[in-house]
Amino acid sequence: MMAEVEQKKKCIFHKFTYCGMDLGQLLDIFPEQLIQLYSAQQWWILNWGLQRKQPSLLKHLSKAKKEAPLMEKPEVAKTHLWDIIMLPKMAASMFGVYYSKIFNQVEIKPEMIGHYQGEFSNTCNPVKYGRPGIRSLTPQGSSLSSILFGQ
Repeated sequence: MMAEVEQKKKCIFHKFTYCGMDLGQLLDIFPEQLIQLYSAQQWWILNWGLQRKQPSLLKHLSKAKKEAPLMEKPEVAKTHLWDIIMLPKMAASMFGVYYSKIFNQVEIKPEMIGHYQGEFSNTCNPVKYGRPGIRSLTPQGSSLSSILFGQ
């Protein structure tokens, strides 16, 4: 019984840090300083500027966060963007990433900062190769019925 109590005391929770800074510090620093923490490719994309749809998505996320009641998850922001870089102000938001007919829901956690949104939602299926379909057997210019029925 005493060993179980000691094991519970030893349980240490991992505190999230990105480049040695916790989430509160990341939210407080200026965007120019934040960009310097990202990798070279992400730094280049963020310095070049966000595309047309990305700022509107950020506005929608901040609006959903403000309207959400305390201790509740915010409304899902549906989007087709999968190439947006996760920023600290996106933490604790909900995305719906478009995938064929549905929107895959993804909750943004602090550990996702610095990654692309597409890394957390499968947006394409690998091609399954197998036997060719019936159309691939028909030569160009001939009708399907002449091949099947020998006419």
